[in-house]
Amino acid sequence: MAKASQDTSKIHFHWTKKVGTEEDDVEQPSTFKQPTSNPSDQQDKKHENIKVKTHVGVPTPRKKLQAVAIARLRAVLTAFGKNRSNPPFGGLLGPRVVGTLFGSRRGHVHFAFQKEPNSPPAFLVELATPISVLVREMASGLVRIALECDKEDNEEKKAARLLEEPVWRTYCNGKKCGFATRRDCGPKEWKILKAVEPISMGAGVLPLTEPEAGDGELMYMRAKFERIIGSRDSEAFYMMNPDSNGAPELSIYLLRV
Repeated sequence: MAKASQDTSKIHFHWTKKVGTEEDDVEQPSTFKQPTSNPSDQQDKKHENIKVKTHVGVPTPRKKLQAVAIARLRAVLTAFGKNRSNPPFGGLLGPRVVGTLFGSRRGHVHFAFQKEPNSPPAFLVELATPISVLVREMASGLVRIALECDKEDNEEKKAARLLEEPVWRTYCNGKKCGFATRRDCGPKEWKILKAVEPISMGAGVLPLTEPEAGDGELMYMRAKFERIIGSRDSEAFYMMNPDSNGAPELSIYLLRV
């Protein structure tokens, strides 16, 4: 047994000697005690490590900048989406308007666009075309009215909205039909618009009570129109027909050329 214990001690001593020599044992305490000799140095190193970590972790401001940029882009896209439906040069009308076409049997055609059925007309013109001619065109089931005006070189006139132009050249289904003139809504026109205010869509005849009106009856057609703005110099109004039963379709184009 004693002999076996001696053998094991020798083996044990031989293993420890292989791992580390006496010189290593002498040097190891010196190298190990060096950082613990001065606690203030440890604190300084800790602070340096913290500073380095905070300096390395700088990507947080970049993430904030990206978030701000994305928020600004969303705000611009939202504003652009709102302006598409109602651009700054759109005037008082929105994307959906109320259109009223009226005139006496032997008189000229008047056309008015209103934002709401009870609001004053934002656009009122008198066409040189007799309303009887327009009724015949509507019998074909397709009516296209184009109003054209000229661009002005004057800066003040350039800033005017398209709906404020005073004189227009008129074309009905490609045929020239004289000129159209912008009118102010007087008591007579306002009385007619108030008479058809309850009507959302339809056509008919109204009696004329004024003695100077020798034509006897007033013809009208009223419907909702979709307004499409191409640019500052072009707009289009399409009659919205709820049922596709072959009813006359009316489109009006405003162009500044």
